[in-house]
Parts: sequence; structure tokens; C-alpha cells
Amino acid sequence: MPFTFSPIGIIRSPYSDKFGIPRQPGLVTAASAYLELLPDFAREEAFKGIEGFSHVWLVFVFHDACLTAGWRPTVRPPRLGGRERVGVFASRAPYRPNPIGISAVEHLGLEHSPHGLRLRLRGVDLLDGTPVLDLKPYVPYADAPPGVRSGFAVDGAAAHDWAVDFSPAAAAGVAAADPGGRRQLRLLIEQVLAQDPRPGYMDRYPGRAGFALRLYDLSVHWQVQGRTALVTAVGPAAASDRAAQIPIPFDCNPDNDNDNDNDNDCI
Repeated sequence: MPFTFSPIGIIRSPYSDKFGIPRQPGLVTAASAYLELLPDFAREEAFKGIEGFSHVWLVFVFHDACLTAGWRPTVRPPRLGGRERVGVFASRAPYRPNPIGISAVEHLGLEHSPHGLRLRLRGVDLLDGTPVLDLKPYVPYADAPPGVRSGFAVDGAAAHDWAVDFSPAAAAGVAAADPGGRRQLRLLIEQVLAQDPRPGYMDRYPGRAGFALRLYDLSVHWQVQGRTALVTAVGPAAASDRAAQIPIPFDCNPDNDNDNDNDNDCI
């Protein structure tokens, strides 16, 4: 039986490209975002009482390429090095029979903007423009029961926790792009790169040291130097930066066994 749902709002986040999005919410606390509510749902009474909860569940659609790329019954999670397969229903991979995701994020309350009513969020792991179908309060006694098992996703220790340094040129680029520090741009870059956003299969390409990703309307270039990510440049994004963003050429079709970047957003 088919169902049709309409989004209640759209996410506005720093992540203007898939490459660089943290694999789970809460890993990058400097990632401030908004849920811009669509007119039919921009009603403050619909949020009465939400101030008593610190976090909410977002039920969203993996839009973009996920809507048309199809799915397969097994995926290769980056936590397992991108080599071992598990069932799609034992993962949080975005390419699913129904491309629906959930994300537990901190909310900072409602506010009015020129675009209407919006909910402030922190620690998001969602692409800018993500449609949100619903939100519900996070309730610890029910949502975090004691004694749970988490399979191969044992804890947050899988984060690489790299050191992140900035060249003088990159530091100047950050200062120019975020002069008042409102966007916490330097901290955002540090937290994103500390997670090592590269796909799990990058050990196949040991000679690749330079990368780039987009945050907001900016291009962030960095080099891998041992256990350190050295940020070399931060500036306005250009179409020519795209080749540096993608670690290797890939096809988002999940049936293509020559690539597992399509599994990159799972646990």
C-alpha cells in the first residue's frame, strides 16, 4: 500500500555537499542548523511544551541522489573499513528501500526569521535542503534503555580524532569568511576533519593526500600528513573545486561494486 507524505520543513545546514557530513549526529557540535518550517506548519502552538526537551528526533528523507539510486540488501559500513558487508537493515546506510532517516539532535528553540518560523538545531548530520517529515521529542527513559547492544557500532571511539592544523593562508581565509566568529567556522572545520570524512576504502589510494570539501558557500582544502589534517586554504567555493572534493570518481548506483561511497553515511 503506497503512502504519500509532505515535509513539514527544510533543513538549512553548513553541509552543502555530501562529502564531509559527519556519519552520525552529535559528533560535530559546532554544526548549527535550522529547520525552516513550511507555512502550513509554522505555528507556534504546534511546538508548545517543546522547551522542556533538550533534543528532538528528526524524521527526514534522504533526498538528492538517494531517491533514484535504488538499494541493495547488503552495504559496507565505513566503521568496518568499507570492506565487510552487513544487511542494509543492520545499518544506517542512506540507500534503502524507502530512503527515510532519523537523527537525534539538540534543539535551541524557535525563532522568527525573514523566511518565517524556524527551529534552531545543533549537532546536525544533514545535507542542506533535507526535507523533514516529522519531529518528536527525545525521551531518554524510552529512547536510551539500559543494557542495549549496539553490534559493530560499539561506541563513539571509531572517530579518528585527528589533529587539525591551519596554514597561515587558511587561518586568514577563516578570519575573512567569519570575521565575527558567529558561524564558529574554525571550530566547525576542526570538528569535521577530526572525524576523517574520507571514505573507509581510502587505504587503497595511499598516494592521495589532498582533499577538499564544502561548508556553507566555502571550499576547504586540506592535506593528510600522518595523523594530522593540515588545512591549506579556505575561500569561496568554485565549480572547479568539485574534482578535489570527491576522493575518487564514483557512481552513486549501489549496484556498482567498484565503489562503496554510496555506503558512506552509515554506522
